[in-house]
Amino acid sequence: MSDDTGPELVVEEFVDYCHTQAGLLSGRVETMRDEADDLLSEIDEKMAELRTRLEEHASGVEGVGGPSTPAGPGDVDIDALEALENDVKEKQLLVEAKQTRMQAFQDLAAAYTDLGEDLQSDADDGSAALERIIRFEADRDAPAYFEERETLVEAAADSRSTDGD
Repeated sequence: MSDDTGPELVVEEFVDYCHTQAGLLSGRVETMRDEADDLLSEIDEKMAELRTRLEEHASGVEGVGGPSTPAGPGDVDIDALEALENDVKEKQLLVEAKQTRMQAFQDLAAAYTDLGEDLQSDADDGSAALERIIRFEADRDAPAYFEERETLVEAAADSRSTDGD
């Protein structure tokens, strides 16, 4: 007779898995925060450039009450200013998207941490812990957050598809 039960599932290993996943998510948040900071620096530079160009143009204007005249050769390049403004708006949208994504990653990291604590305190056995993690990851679409790492829900799905072959 052979023992087909496989390796014993240990709750502590699943608790470690949850902490690892939370740590990876937190690390990704730090990377995104650095990227957002870089974008904010670029926005600051573009805004400074816009202000400088507008100040240079304003210093060339002598009176306020006169009629407006067509643009002359020394006037500000409106197309260039509009392009700068559009670039700033685009970068601001990217920063907002990154901030939203960072919040989603932080929320999932916190949920993994909470799940790990719950498993440690009340999981009956390794099988129950595994089942809870698989349900947790499926409910939260966890694989979408891990580009280069297979989650347990993906491993379980792969296992089920090969068992059915």
